[in-house]
Amino acid sequence: MGSEEAGHMIKDTQWQDLNLNLGFGLQGWFSSPCSIVALDFKIPGQSRTPVRNRGWDWRWLLLTCPPLFLPLVPRLCWKHISSLEVANEPVLAFTQGSPERDALQKALKELKGRTEAIPCVVGDEEVWTSDVRYQVSPFNHGHKVAKFCYADKALLHRAIEAALAARKEWDLKPVADRAQVFLKAADMLSGPRRAEILAKTMVGQGKTVIQAEIDAAAELIDFFRFNAKFAVELEGQQPISVPPSTNSVVYRGLEGFVAAISPFNFTAIGGNLAGAPALMGNVVLWKPSDTAMLASYAVYRVLREAGLPPNIIQFVPADGPTFGDTVTSSEHLCGINFTGSVPTFKHLWKQVAQNLDHFRTFPRLAGECGGKNFHFVHRSADVDSVVSGTLRSAFEYGGQKCSACSRLYVPGSLWPQIKGRLLEEHGRIKVGDSFGRIRKWLEHARSSPSLTILAGGQCDDSVGYFVEPCIIESKDPQEPIMKEEIFGPLLTVYVYPDDKYKETLRLVDSTTSYGLTGQCLPRISESPQPLCSIPGVLSPTGPCCPRRLLPWTWILVIMLPLLSIHCPDSWAGLPNTDRPRQQALC
Repeated sequence: MGSEEAGHMIKDTQWQDLNLNLGFGLQGWFSSPCSIVALDFKIPGQSRTPVRNRGWDWRWLLLTCPPLFLPLVPRLCWKHISSLEVANEPVLAFTQGSPERDALQKALKELKGRTEAIPCVVGDEEVWTSDVRYQVSPFNHGHKVAKFCYADKALLHRAIEAALAARKEWDLKPVADRAQVFLKAADMLSGPRRAEILAKTMVGQGKTVIQAEIDAAAELIDFFRFNAKFAVELEGQQPISVPPSTNSVVYRGLEGFVAAISPFNFTAIGGNLAGAPALMGNVVLWKPSDTAMLASYAVYRVLREAGLPPNIIQFVPADGPTFGDTVTSSEHLCGINFTGSVPTFKHLWKQVAQNLDHFRTFPRLAGECGGKNFHFVHRSADVDSVVSGTLRSAFEYGGQKCSACSRLYVPGSLWPQIKGRLLEEHGRIKVGDSFGRIRKWLEHARSSPSLTILAGGQCDDSVGYFVEPCIIESKDPQEPIMKEEIFGPLLTVYVYPDDKYKETLRLVDSTTSYGLTGQCLPRISESPQPLCSIPGVLSPTGPCCPRRLLPWTWILVIMLPLLSIHCPDSWAGLPNTDRPRQQALC
């Protein structure tokens, strides 16, 4: 890198007024809050301009080898803070005879035929209203797994007042103390409460043991631990202080309350949407999904038992429009942390905009709104890998994940092999649960002249809500089933000419307004460069996860107190999608 390029990357103009007299004829400046030290060498009698045009730039030596020069800056002060050592929670195998399998079987047996009563919780008070509802098991809708009630507007206003009364004391508590609550909750979920949370997720949300394990145990534990770690470490990122002055940053919660609105399909997301703002000093009204009530209440109870004070998170099941109207009309609303549909989030956003003059502050909004994710197969791809990865991505948990693959683009030369293997493996799939609007899409597939059902597509709601995984071939890449999110076990295939892969990649990118995940499937050793260079495709390999980093999927107008971090995955997206999971939102 030349000196002029270095001069652009390290902007002297930002530091002209910062003069640290370090001796040795040197002037120094501190380059960033990341504790990188850089110095400008000053020759006596000459201007401040650093030494240049001598083949390399002294400052870049200091940037790359700062330990060699730290003794030169004895009066440069910054704050160190101990780092929390955490690791990702192992995913247990539940093998025959293992302790975790025995504990889970016992927990499932205890839930059999049982209906748990779940109240609204405002502060320490359990409240029942007359609007009673039930959560049923999706694979046996004759089993009511939970009885709960909706909070009305009066109770929601009461919850807001109780939360605001507790806000200042909670916000003033050191972040390390708040973090201990979530670390203890993670330990409880990792140990004595693991079987309970798994069983309630399986029975209430229709998940298999592995799907429940990676969600309600591993991911939720990771959320709590890594959020706590990074929240504590943030206080170590302090600005430079030059004696006798001391500069510092204090991280504060937002002035008001945060509304957390969580979905049915991930227990972990519910705990994180409510827990992350609370960790950062906020008070929260948590509206859980009606169809995840059993597991959501279990997460809430774990947080309370781990030491979360009353009134920090108000547990308030409610009718969606009633909750939305109430929180967006309150002058104290300061944030919405949301996962759900595009129309619902747009409606909330419009309500916030319409009431903007009424609020005491500017509410921050973070929303995750689904995906229409693809697998793009190159003619060099390994057929077995394509079939295995696509079936898992499309049909695990009945396709009820925002990251599920629902579009498959296959070159004509490989389609006969891939089609045969897809249908062969499809015949081995055991049908689980899912239903509702998916039946309408199957009826559309049967009536559309451009669509052909290759396998599956039967529905049965006699005992539970069952949809057989379905593979559909489309002759039209612009067919609605290729464009709209279905959130069910439907995979649509478009067969493209082998020599048109560049054009088809652009088609993949432009077909739908969603952009959460996708995967290109060439044989790695033969990976063509255009797979990397086509706009919107970041990587030609990986488990359904090249991300599109374009304007508006991350509907992200949110500040640090709504922290949400999860280490193993990197998520981003584009139009009408979002994932408040991986970023420190600031």
